[in-house]
Amino acid sequence: MDKIDKRILEALQDNGRISNQELADKVSLSPSPCLRRVNQLEEEGYIDRYTALLNPEKIGLSLTIIILIGLKNHDPKIMSHFEKMMESSPEVLQCYLIAGQSADYMLRVVVPSLNEYQTFLLHKLTQINGVNSVHSSFVVRNIIEKTALPLKYIK
Repeated sequence: MDKIDKRILEALQDNGRISNQELADKVSLSPSPCLRRVNQLEEEGYIDRYTALLNPEKIGLSLTIIILIGLKNHDPKIMSHFEKMMESSPEVLQCYLIAGQSADYMLRVVVPSLNEYQTFLLHKLTQINGVNSVHSSFVVRNIIEKTALPLKYIK
């Protein structure tokens, strides 16, 4: 991983649809070596995937909730079942197993309304075997939402 690879990663994080020619110009390479480097970064797992980030407001998802979930115990079967349920829930954008809190999991959920959240909460989340507590925090305003990772820590 050299400075050019880092510049490629920065450029791709900023715009995943940049053409190879534009990327090559941006990092001061010719197109062929630039493409080889991108392919190598993909093969080595530095680039996980490419995606489009949608505007949640435009598609009617105006409510974001951060939820802390506590389980009755840490039985691996209960935890695995909970995680599978979260993976299959389109409303759940992020699910983290956490430590240092009274909760076991932290979720970021998006829905169109409080009524939809109530449906998700009562008919899905609290129905999962092992869920002991649910604490919801409603996002009032999004201050920072980044997708680009800081690259200064790459060795």
